[in-house]
Amino acid sequence: MAKSTKRSGVMPAAVEHKSTPFRVFFRSHYWLYILIIPGVLYMLCFNYLPMLGLVMAFQDFNPYNGDTILGAFLYSPWVGLDVFKEFVFGYDFVRVLVNTLSISILNLIFFFPAPIILSLLLNEIKSQAYKRVTQTLVYIPHFISLVIVGSLTYQLFNTTDGVVFQLMASIVGRTNAPDILSDPKLFKVMIVGQNIWKETGYGTIIFLAALSGVDQEQYEAARVDGAGRWKLMWHITLPAIRGTIVIMLILKVGQILNTGFEQIYLMQNSLNRTASEVFDTYIYREGVQNGDYSLGAAAGMFKSIVSLIMVLAANKIAKMCGESGFY
Repeated sequence: MAKSTKRSGVMPAAVEHKSTPFRVFFRSHYWLYILIIPGVLYMLCFNYLPMLGLVMAFQDFNPYNGDTILGAFLYSPWVGLDVFKEFVFGYDFVRVLVNTLSISILNLIFFFPAPIILSLLLNEIKSQAYKRVTQTLVYIPHFISLVIVGSLTYQLFNTTDGVVFQLMASIVGRTNAPDILSDPKLFKVMIVGQNIWKETGYGTIIFLAALSGVDQEQYEAARVDGAGRWKLMWHITLPAIRGTIVIMLILKVGQILNTGFEQIYLMQNSLNRTASEVFDTYIYREGVQNGDYSLGAAAGMFKSIVSLIMVLAANKIAKMCGESGFY
């Protein structure tokens, strides 16, 4: 076989690809390289160049040192890890960490399973026309701006003329009706509820795509053996999308300190600040509003490092449990 290949002058694909010089490959596929230029420039400008600002976390940064922004970096004194120590041992660190983790854990418990459950329910719909209409309706909230979501929440729950608040007041009395917008104890519930309402439908796209690849013959064989809908879901449907669930869970765990700035900032007020101050709003308040750029950079870098560790740990645990993991 090897001799015939050699005589005919036809090389195997793997050998041909290995021996092809890069300039020849580039000349044959140069349009592909041209097409990726905008994406590469975007990544360089908005993802990698801003990382140079992390230098501020190790400096007593002052934007007025020097005549240019480069001069501010060059003439700001180095302080090592002093800014990180100020952040970690500061008065606000424990409160910000607890608020961030509590919102993220509540999202993992209540919001993460919601798209999976909805996908399983949609998968059980037999009428394709009704299924498409339902999917379209549950996708719509994803495309609504968070500003509008915040306005709707205010219109529904404000104590002056909120429809939901007035309904609760008529049932339990005005003094006993919960003030969701101002009560720190209810702030996290409100944020998780907004996430469930807005993103559950759109989150089903990935799981429905995974469900579309399930072999239908398995369902037929199981029905012949007498399996009902619950057994079909438990023994066929869920195992089929288990890998997708694990990958999405790893990504979600990696964002455990990323609760989202815009949503929290829109719903934050002076009455619920003790429960609504998270890393994103803390970085904005200290780094932008108060002008402490070094502290803001240190807090952002701390959040990124923790997120990286969480992704690596979750991926390692997934592999130990027999799953393929994220990489």
